Formats: sequence, C-alpha cells, structure tokens
Amino acid sequence: MKITLTKLNTKDLATLAQRIIANIDSGKYPVIAGHPLSATLKSSYAEYDKVYTKQIYSGKGKDIAAADGERDLAYNNLKAFLNGYRKLSTAPNYQSSVDLYAVFKSFGLNLDRISYSSQTAQMKKLIEKLEESDNMQKIKDLSLNAAFADMKTKHDDFESLFAVQAEANADLRKMTSASAIRRILEQNIRSYINLLTAMKDVPDWELLYNDTNELVKAAKKSDTKPKVEKPTP
Repeated sequence: MKITLTKLNTKDLATLAQRIIANIDSGKYPVIAGHPLSATLKSSYAEYDKVYTKQIYSGKGKDIAAADGERDLAYNNLKAFLNGYRKLSTAPNYQSSVDLYAVFKSFGLNLDRISYSSQTAQMKKLIEKLEESDNMQKIKDLSLNAAFADMKTKHDDFESLFAVQAEANADLRKMTSASAIRRILEQNIRSYINLLTAMKDVPDWELLYNDTNELVKAAKKSDTKPKVEKPTP
C-alpha cells in the first residue's frame, strides 16, 4: 500500500483523510477504533479542514476597492466643484471657493491616486481642516454642506470596512499555515498506512488493511490525469 501524498491536491488529500476516518468510525474494525493514532489522525484532519479551503486574506478586497471608489468619487466631485467655481470671479462667495480649494491643495490634489494608508492619513487631516469653523462657514456659503457630509461619510465607511479587513487578515495570519498543517496530516496518514501494512498479517487487521488499500488506490487514481489524444494531422 504505497502512495505519494504530496502529489495529491488539497481536495483529494482531504477526501482520503475523510474516508479513512469514516472507516475508523464505522465500527467494523475494533482493533483501530481506540488506537492513539486514530485520535491523532482525526485531530490533524480537523485542523486541516479549517484552513485548506481558506484564502490567505479575508476576501474583502473587492468591497474595500468599491468603498475606496465611493470615497474617491465624493472627494473628486467636491474638489472639481471648487476648482470650477474659483474661476468665476464674479460669482457669489467666489473667495470662499478660492480659500477652500487652497485647503484641498495643501493636502495634495491627487489623494485618489495614492495608497489606501496614505490617502486615509491625508483625508483625515483634510476633513479636520475643513471642519474648522471658518471653513465650515465657507462650505455653508457655497451650499456644500451635503457634499462635504457625503465625502466625510464615504471616508468613514471606508475606514470601518478597512478595519474589519485588517482584523480578519490578522486573525488568518495567526493560524498555522496551511502548508504546515498539510505536512502534519500527510505524516499522520503515512504513519497510519505504515501501521496497517505492518499489521496486515495479524488476525482482525487484514480486512482493515484491504479496505484501506482500496481507499488509497482510489486516491492515487484521482491524481492520474486522463490522456488526451493528439489531433489527427
């Protein structure tokens, strides 16, 4: 009973472990039911099952990108309005638009094109500056309260989602790596197969060996790729 476990993909390795454990728990083989190796195998599979289908990261990347897009849109809309309005020197409250645009400019006019962390730091400072009483009055004079509130809300929404992602990613990184857990499961399956091979001629072990051997054969076949015929010239 030989098999190269490292050649099995993650799903096939899991399937082999599941079938071996189901065999152990079937009640047909008392000789293995209470064996310490059975408990060890089950424990290592339980750990493997937790992580082998997980992504390295939380999977919230698309949500983060969408939230950032909403934040960028609100930022760019407000910036674009001020940029256009400040060019109309005869418009009411013209100077307010000049002053507010200068605030935007002091924190950089390309916040939507820098990294998440850099944008967050600059957006936080920009919002704090715009919330100062004299600037809030200028925002009111230009009837931009709703636009400013929208930009602030979109920024807060992004920050909340980003914090959730950061926490989720940190939790995933705390887990033992999937590759390390896989090696442990492979070793325990290998030890189990070696035990059955050593005991196969002992009464009450032969049937267990034969049944397990069939499971191993099935696993080996799952790793065999079907031949593809070459097209006829």
